[in-house]
Amino acid sequence: MKDINIDLSNKTILVTGAAGFIGSYLVKRLLIDFPSARVVGVDNLNDYYDVNLKQSRLEDIYNISTNGKFVFKKFSVADKVQITKLFRDYNFEVVVNLAAQAGVRYSLTNPDAYIESNIIGFYNILEACRHSYDDGKPGVQHLVFASSSSVYGTNKKVPYSTEDKVDNPVSLYAATKKCDELLAHAYSKLYNIPSTGLRFFTVYGPAGRPDMAYFSFTEKLVKGEKIQIFNYGDCKRDFTYIDDIIEGLIRVIQSAPERRNGDDGLPIPPYAVYNIGNNHPENLLDFVTILQEELVRACVLPRGFDFDAHKELVSMQPGDVPVTYAEVSGFERDFGIKPNTSLREGLREFAKWYKCYIMN
Repeated sequence: MKDINIDLSNKTILVTGAAGFIGSYLVKRLLIDFPSARVVGVDNLNDYYDVNLKQSRLEDIYNISTNGKFVFKKFSVADKVQITKLFRDYNFEVVVNLAAQAGVRYSLTNPDAYIESNIIGFYNILEACRHSYDDGKPGVQHLVFASSSSVYGTNKKVPYSTEDKVDNPVSLYAATKKCDELLAHAYSKLYNIPSTGLRFFTVYGPAGRPDMAYFSFTEKLVKGEKIQIFNYGDCKRDFTYIDDIIEGLIRVIQSAPERRNGDDGLPIPPYAVYNIGNNHPENLLDFVTILQEELVRACVLPRGFDFDAHKELVSMQPGDVPVTYAEVSGFERDFGIKPNTSLREGLREFAKWYKCYIMN
């Protein structure tokens, strides 16, 4: 197991995408576990989905941050002037870049958003990390950034391993995430920036993104509308519960790749990439059955709800893949944990949250 080489106590930490699903959970965990740390959150609060949900997440953060250790800045990571000023003002020691335009299907109709946020925005973060070492300053000790299982495209070999080639993306979203990995590796090599990328596998849970299947299915079922199950239900997803993701992130942040030189005297890139997934893909039809049962249990749907009358089996959507399945032995070896929350446990927590937050 890797040693912890970054003590987050008294550190200044940047979390981009702080009002997002994963970002908001991470900020809360950092504030609770490391009360002496200062956390700066950045988010542009765009309207890709309901801004009220993002504001609610921020309110939850402020309820925890009673000591003023959380600072929020509203702007896009694509704004280089603002990013440069932010790094100059706060001298970040740890950077977690979770800001991104998410979603495979949205990339088919709004490609500009992906280039702006996922490529230009991440480039701005990398440049700011690079210049954090100017004038002999210690600078950023660890850059952690979000990648995605989407980079695996239509790889036939499962489970997906970080050793696999990922040169055949099937969506623009996937292409931008692969680009981020390449950019991070180059900057890690050129400027000795310790960097770790995490390929997330279908993250879900309370206060998640409304465009994710479990959330959008619930919305439609509550309204009495039909849900579309793609590829006629012949899909498998490696669903990963949000608490497992955050536990993994906390461990990763504290264990930066070591800086060292090769035989040529030049830096060996202090760079790593990991899968973080449940390592247990679920059939889509089983997933919707469990979701239905937990929605009934939480009184989101009435008992006796005619689920069969509200589902429609349809063909695969462009940009989607039939299976995601994470090989996580490297993550388990280096960080001593493996995501293990069952789908039923996770969907039960989501259903309870939906009943309290959305329906009340």
